[in-house]
Amino acid sequence: MNPSFHNHTNPQDVWYFLIGIPGLEDLHTWISIPICSMYIVAVMGNIFLIFLIVTERSLHEPMHLFLSMLALADVLLSTATAPKMLAIFWFHSTDISFRSCVSQMFFIHFIFVAESAILLAMAFDRYVAICHPLKYTMILTSPVIGKIGIAAVLRSFFICCPFIFLVYRLLYCGKNIIPHSYCEHMGIARLACDNINVNVIYGLTVALLSTGLDIIFIIMSYTAILYTVFQIPSWAARYKALNTCGSHICVILLFYTPAFFSFFAHRFGGKTIPRHIHILVANLYVVVPPMLNPIIYGVKTKQIQDRAIYVFSSMSTCC
Repeated sequence: MNPSFHNHTNPQDVWYFLIGIPGLEDLHTWISIPICSMYIVAVMGNIFLIFLIVTERSLHEPMHLFLSMLALADVLLSTATAPKMLAIFWFHSTDISFRSCVSQMFFIHFIFVAESAILLAMAFDRYVAICHPLKYTMILTSPVIGKIGIAAVLRSFFICCPFIFLVYRLLYCGKNIIPHSYCEHMGIARLACDNINVNVIYGLTVALLSTGLDIIFIIMSYTAILYTVFQIPSWAARYKALNTCGSHICVILLFYTPAFFSFFAHRFGGKTIPRHIHILVANLYVVVPPMLNPIIYGVKTKQIQDRAIYVFSSMSTCC
């Protein structure tokens, strides 16, 4: 039952309602099956990947340490969204307090910006490994990797904190239906009966100056990598160099493509993109890349393959 509202409602006193995927309510149970399966695979796969990297000394290389950071971010991103999403689909548990909604919004944006920084760090790692191989161990030392990880977290925190203040400063006057499966910045801001231009501008600025710049630097890194690779006379050496980047390129495309589709659809899609398509893509985004990332690296990275086979063979021997 919806609470009664006055002209201006204190958002902290209001319960909001996430309706899942607008227009596809009758299919929620069916949609929940693949989402639940992907979430379980994502959590188990990434935790197993972290376990392999932490326990195997030969995997304590910069690329694999960055990969463990990415796996942790994937677990957090899917866990911040999928359980509530499944509760909506299975139990019609649509209600959420304003504070919980804002907390979920913060963690989603925080993890996204941090993951973008980790992908940039991984691109830098490949750039140094291929373009400056003799300096690789001198540049990417363990302290440097630790500082990069801390910098990614701090940058994300300071970028995403203003989102909290931007939604708290708005005046709300009655709307409490969020046509989504989880809370994000513009979804909350659109419930206000106030001017949200600052929210829109800040959201665009963050997208362009954080993740947008990350993409530009990633492209620059891979341009330099390709230039260096095609200077190598041996085709076998070229293939080997490019193959080390293959898994990372797949992960980059998986991460940014649906994210930017969702971002621009939310702001500029309007009537062009059906809302249920936009929300469905947003739902899949938080489980599909986290599920596929450990699989991609498991298939493309021989060291991880070998370690995984050893662990499974040891388990089967013990049993």
